[in-house]
Amino acid sequence: MKDIEKTIGNMLDKQSICYISSIDCDGFPNTKAMLKPRKRNGIKEIYFSTNTSSLKVQNYKNNNKACVYLCDKRFYRGIMIKGYVEVLEDQESKDMIWQFGDTMYYKKGKTDPDYCVLKFTSISARYYSNFKSIDIEI
Repeated sequence: MKDIEKTIGNMLDKQSICYISSIDCDGFPNTKAMLKPRKRNGIKEIYFSTNTSSLKVQNYKNNNKACVYLCDKRFYRGIMIKGYVEVLEDQESKDMIWQFGDTMYYKKGKTDPDYCVLKFTSISARYYSNFKSIDIEI
């Protein structure tokens, strides 16, 4: 593959839904469908919006290990990215990824206490395509 980072970045940008996993208090993975990332810095840092009151936020505060998975059904390829999540509740982070229409989810707007940012920092990935998998250090 020529440019794996570009390929993964394109998948992050084009998929409307991705899956993010956390580890619960019993040590089991919990996977949740999420809207595509709001912002990314290459494939190293990926930002999502979510509800502060959600179970996954509680899980990340107890264990910050995480996984993001994207699947391109059209070409039957996927990418699993492992890393760590930081729960960001500062106003600067909230402002950074806020989008028009977010009041549908966060009634009080950018300052809603139930609105936070998940900053996912990638450490490695596994890309699957054409019946082969490739491990990638990030």
